[in-house]
Amino acid sequence: MLNIPGYEGGPLVPGEDHLENPLFWPTHLGASLRGEDAQRAAFGADWDAATELYRRVCAAHEWPVFTVPLSSGHVIHVVYRNVEDEYGVDYLIHHPAWPTAETLAAVDGHFMGPGMSWPELLCAARQPSTQDSDTPDTPDARRLLLLFPALGDLYIPDDAAPVLSAALSALTVIEDPDEVAGMLLDNQGLWTPAHWSSVDGVRVNDGGHSYRNPGNPFALPEHRLREVSDALNDECGDRVGPPGWWSRRLDVR
Repeated sequence: MLNIPGYEGGPLVPGEDHLENPLFWPTHLGASLRGEDAQRAAFGADWDAATELYRRVCAAHEWPVFTVPLSSGHVIHVVYRNVEDEYGVDYLIHHPAWPTAETLAAVDGHFMGPGMSWPELLCAARQPSTQDSDTPDTPDARRLLLLFPALGDLYIPDDAAPVLSAALSALTVIEDPDEVAGMLLDNQGLWTPAHWSSVDGVRVNDGGHSYRNPGNPFALPEHRLREVSDALNDECGDRVGPPGWWSRRLDVR
């Protein structure tokens, strides 16, 4: 049984087996696939199979957890919170030195977020999936799509759609990944896309539901805001690269 310090609920179980199912990804991204047109484009004739998969992923007797390690030593946990009538997906960040994990975002009826900007999403996606990786700068499509629902960024660069489309092409059977990528970026999360800025070297946003907006009474403490910002930004720095570099180097593990 898995345990996340300070996180109540469960039983938490590894969710990695779901990652091999092409239908898992549009199901996971469902909060940004609103409306019949979006669902038709993402699921097509597989709607019934996707519905059955959703029932399994949201079964109360198992809460799937997907863990994304960062080079800083922090980890991001994506937890399917399968409480009856309170279903949701929690995005948590933790470090072994912390007594409890902190919430970055929550995708549910009482949504909280966004948890990260587009450059931070790319930074997390391009870090090695394993410590012995011989291609530490090669991004991982799974990381990108796992963390995408925590995104909320008012400024999305022109090359973002091709990057997302490449990940969808690699991991799903969506017929028109370009169309679906555009829909996802147009409907980021359940919150209003936020404006991100740097305040005394800390990346923060102005989202009214975000734990990373220091103006909110429920925001993370100042020292946590700084550490989270460092964890999501320092490993990439100015190496984000020119437009299109990420999609050209997309890797699927």
